[in-house]
Parts: sequence; structure tokens; C-alpha cells
Amino acid sequence: MTSNTIASKERQSTLWIATIFSFRMLGLFMILPVFSIYATQLQNATPFLIGLALGIYGLTQGLLQIPFGLLSDKLGRKPIIAMGLILFGIGSLVAARAHSIEGVILGRALQGAGAIGSSLTALLSDLTREENRTKAMGFIGITIGLAFTLAMVLGPIFNAWIGVSGIFWLTALLACLGFLILFLLVPNPKRSYVHKDTETVPQLLSNLLKDSQLLRLDFGIFSLHAILTASFVVLPLIITEKIGLLEQHQWYIYLPVLLLSFIFMLPMIIISEKKRKLKSYFIASVALLLLSQLFFIWTPNSVFWIGFILFLFFTAFNFLEATLPSLISKRAAAGAKGSALGIYSTSQFIGIFVGGTMGGYLYNQHDVHIVFIGCAALALIWLIFAITMQPPRYVSTEMIQLNKTAAQDLKKIYTELSAIKGIKEVDIDPDNRVAYLKVDKKVFDVAALKQFQAE
Repeated sequence: MTSNTIASKERQSTLWIATIFSFRMLGLFMILPVFSIYATQLQNATPFLIGLALGIYGLTQGLLQIPFGLLSDKLGRKPIIAMGLILFGIGSLVAARAHSIEGVILGRALQGAGAIGSSLTALLSDLTREENRTKAMGFIGITIGLAFTLAMVLGPIFNAWIGVSGIFWLTALLACLGFLILFLLVPNPKRSYVHKDTETVPQLLSNLLKDSQLLRLDFGIFSLHAILTASFVVLPLIITEKIGLLEQHQWYIYLPVLLLSFIFMLPMIIISEKKRKLKSYFIASVALLLLSQLFFIWTPNSVFWIGFILFLFFTAFNFLEATLPSLISKRAAAGAKGSALGIYSTSQFIGIFVGGTMGGYLYNQHDVHIVFIGCAALALIWLIFAITMQPPRYVSTEMIQLNKTAAQDLKKIYTELSAIKGIKEVDIDPDNRVAYLKVDKKVFDVAALKQFQAE
């Protein structure tokens, strides 16, 4: 098989796995801008239970994400992914048929129990070569971001056509389509093993949990998604009651706001990396997130002002969402990136759960203003952590498959790789003949690696 054929198969595998990721993202987030209004019509609904229903999937997903990934190492990728899609589909059906808030909470918890993100990532790693894996993971990240944006726009539109229960039915259909794609279009890997760049290694967790800089970033993603979920416990209600814009028309706000925030976010990412001012832009974005929550406290009563505040919010959100995984990757030691990202993902999902329950509880006890005060307080704590964090290392992860000659003397190869210009750290997996490198791309001598690489 030629290298072009292999590369083509890798691109196809990446596309189909990204599609499964996107289907789940669409299903989970299409209800975000419309659920609070719909849920008030359910039996036994209270603000607290509405917030719990919105965030409960984060709890089950956060608790099961790493265990499912570890199970896929032992039982196979596709069986675990299939089980997760089935749980996700069943949860969607339960929520679609529910007439009470408790039924929706159960359905959302089952949706989250289909925690297949780490298993999908592991499958992608099995199906891509080391030199192409970073690009493949980058494509997955972009796809997930676009799916979130699309979900925020499509949610109100589909709500007008089929209602929130119909969105849950559609989500069940997407789970079925994902199941078919998994077995009909995604190839079976020739070999599966633990990829330290994308998977969690339990032996590494203890040291990672002692790293205060990584914990700051984990707290960051926790806070970001807690604030997002808490805000959307009340935002759809505010837009309806204060502005008079029905939920099915609220995409009129979300579409231009999300497009503009994406346009503004891109140069921020490029400049912060190119000029090596990532910490400054990061702090400014957390401050912007805090500012948006303070503005929301005054519950603006015009489309323009609420659109402007949402623009500030999503510009900060998109930048932080894109930057935090990069900062985790830069901070984690060579060979520990996958484990660090596993803790990071768990923090993200727990943040969704805490945000939903916090938003519902505060709204239940007081009013919409106190929800944003709580979010602002969380953003302020995060801002303090961001200001006091160490500047990031400007390094990226490179992986190479070692040739048989190089792998015969690992001590020697470690020394020789460490001596190459631009390589800051080296970690070698002897069982799979893979070297994980931390490199400074501005000075990295990539040509020097060729003598060690497998054909």
C-alpha cells in the first residue's frame, strides 16, 4: 500500500470519527438555548431541577469518560463506542418521551453515560500514524467547535419546527447514524495499544494531580463550562421576557454573535502564539468573560445590548476554549499529554454539572441577577489564578515511530534525541517503539529526526 493510499485512508477515518463526535455535540447542545423555556411546562419543574436537567449529563460523562477509555484498551474500541452510542440514544428517547422534569433528568444522565470521547480519540489514534495524529486531532477540535456553533443556531430553529421533544428524537436518530458510521465506514484498526499522547495512563495521574499549573488550567475549563451552563439556565428566559423575542427566533441573535466572535477570536489566537504573548491574551479573555457576566447583572432590555454582551462572552469563551487544551499540552511532560487531557476533560464535564445545578439553585433561591453574580464570582477567582500562573512554554508535541535499529539501544537514542536542536524533552515508549518529543518549532531541526524514524 502506497503512502498516498495510507494518507487517504487516514483522512477518511478522521472525517468519519469527527462526524460521530459532531453528532453527539449537536445532540447535547441544540437544547441549550431553548431548554429553560420548554422545561417550565414539564410536571414538577422548578428552577433548580431545570438547571439539574441541563447539567446532569456532565456528571455522568465526567465520571465515565476515563473509565470508558481504559475499557476500550481491554475490550476493544468499537464495542465500547457502540455501547456509548446506545446509551446516548436510549437517553435521548427517554428525554423525548418524558412529561416530567424527572424523566428529562434521567434521559440526560443516560445521554452523558454514553461517554465515548476518550474511546473515539483512542480509535482515531489507532487509525493514524504518529506524524499525522496531531493534524487529525486538530481537525477533530475544529469540527467540535463548529458543531457547537451550529447547535446554538439550529436549536431555536428546530424548536420552532419540532419542539424540544422533537430535538431529543432527532438526537436519538443521530446516535443511530453514528452507530452505522462506526461499523460501516470507520475501518477496524490493525492494532490497538495505549497512545500516551491521546489516552489516559493511570500510573501518571498522581503526579499530574500534584502539578499546580495544570490544576489552574483544569480549574479554568471547569469554570468556563460552569459559567456557560449556568448562564443558559436563565438567558433564554431573559431574552424572551425582557426583549420579547420568542425562543424560536433567538437564533437571530446567536448567528451573527457567534460568527463575529469567531472572526475576532481567530487573530487573537494567531497573534498570541506568534508573538508569544499567550498569557497576556489569556488573562485579557478571562477578564472579558468576567466583564460580560457583570454586564448581564443589569439584564439589558434591548436586542443590541444583549447581543453586544453575548459577543463579548462568546469571543472570550471561544478563545479560552481553543487555548486551554494548547496550554495543557505545553505544560504536560512528554508522554503525559493524553493523561493531562483526560483530567482536563473530566474537569470540563464536572463544570457543566456544577454550572447547571448552581444556576438552577441560585435562580430558585433569588432571581436571574444572582445567577450572574455567582458566575462573575467564579470568573474573578479564575482571573486571580490566571494572573498568577507561570508563562507557558512555547513547545509542541511531536511523535515519531522509531526504526528497529534506533530502538535497539534506548539509552543511546534518548541521549541523541535530546541533543537535537529544539528538542526540550524526550519520552520513549519501548514496547511500541514510539518517541514523544517536546520541541520548540522556531529552532527545531526536524531533518535530524529522519535517521531515527521508521519508513
